[in-house]
Amino acid sequence: MSDRVSTSVPARLQRWASRETTAGVLLLIAAAVALLWANSPWRGGYEALSAYVIGPEAWHLDLSLAGWAADGLLAIFFFVVGVELKQEFVTGSLRRPKEAAVPVLAAIGGMVLPATIYVAMVMLLGDPSAVGGWAIPTATDIAFALGVLAIFGRGLPVALRVFLLTLAVVDDLLAIMVIAVFYTDSISWLPLVAALAVVGVFALVARSRHARWWLLLPLAFAAWALMHASGVHATIAGVLLGLVVAARPIQGESQPRTLRYEHAVRPISSVIALPVFALFSAGVNLVDGEGLGALLAEPVLPAIAVGLVLGKIIGVLGVTALVTKLTPLRLADALGIRDLVPVAFLTGIGFTVSLLIAELSFPDSGHTDAATLGVLAGTVIAATLAAATLRWDAHKARKADMNEDGIPDSDTRVIAEETA
Repeated sequence: MSDRVSTSVPARLQRWASRETTAGVLLLIAAAVALLWANSPWRGGYEALSAYVIGPEAWHLDLSLAGWAADGLLAIFFFVVGVELKQEFVTGSLRRPKEAAVPVLAAIGGMVLPATIYVAMVMLLGDPSAVGGWAIPTATDIAFALGVLAIFGRGLPVALRVFLLTLAVVDDLLAIMVIAVFYTDSISWLPLVAALAVVGVFALVARSRHARWWLLLPLAFAAWALMHASGVHATIAGVLLGLVVAARPIQGESQPRTLRYEHAVRPISSVIALPVFALFSAGVNLVDGEGLGALLAEPVLPAIAVGLVLGKIIGVLGVTALVTKLTPLRLADALGIRDLVPVAFLTGIGFTVSLLIAELSFPDSGHTDAATLGVLAGTVIAATLAAATLRWDAHKARKADMNEDGIPDSDTRVIAEETA
């Protein structure tokens, strides 16, 4: 009896940590704790903890704890993104271009419109120096968005989750490219080439019969450290490592290693990496210095919030409507345009990647803190509107041919409540 309990408890913890709702809830809690701590009488301790430096100086890894969270722990999250991307490209929704076309185009629209709105607003509000933050409202937080969908989307078609996942994966891929291209100041080529070489060795080991964690982990760390030394943001190493994992069964195995590695690493990403990053990134001090009033006066704050909410709804919904009306492309079975209203709001949940880009965009704390508040405000508004519209959509009657392709819908699967 005790043996069954001892084996079931770790299994239940594993399932809990892998649930889509877990990451979203923990992110919210971590952000709330950060804001409260950074504005409490003990805020000095928060600032000291964030600034505490640890790591070998000889390897240029003497980083603050906040730096380790952004550059180090977030690489774990990006590894999960990398294996998800690989799986989608090889066997998932991105494998068939015709089916992936609508969410891919929606993702592009959902990045272009928020960036355009952001640039227009900071220029009109008189802060052209903040244009460099144009990419902040373009990102979508996969973990947070899927968590909201899992909680409030019960009863809606499973195809809605697939559409959101495809869109968010493409969004993340584009965000990764933006970080690599636009937010890299200078490149040291020797460490970069060495990092890519180590990624190649990781790929060989990860595809071999001897793919053990005690071999893969040191290689992953070496690739990360070399990428960090090259000047390219270190999280890119996480994506590259994820992309080289085999997405089809090999060596006589029954399951692709992308799924195995995702299953192993996702709990660490959801329970440790993302919440710790949020804890160090969301703590904006509103009581010292010029305070909340000065931050609210920064044009970047409304520009980001409006970009995340209005830009995403116009970009995602507008592009999808145009594509499905003017071209032969259609939404997936059982999906209608009205279903994309909550999806568009879900993509306005920027959080993790948006907070990262905010830290990379500005050299001064004034712009960075205002941008962080803008991300938090836009995310809360978008998540609230997404939750409300998901329940609205779930309670409306559905037609026999929601995607209007002339064929009655056959996919009747719906999103069900997650169980422990």
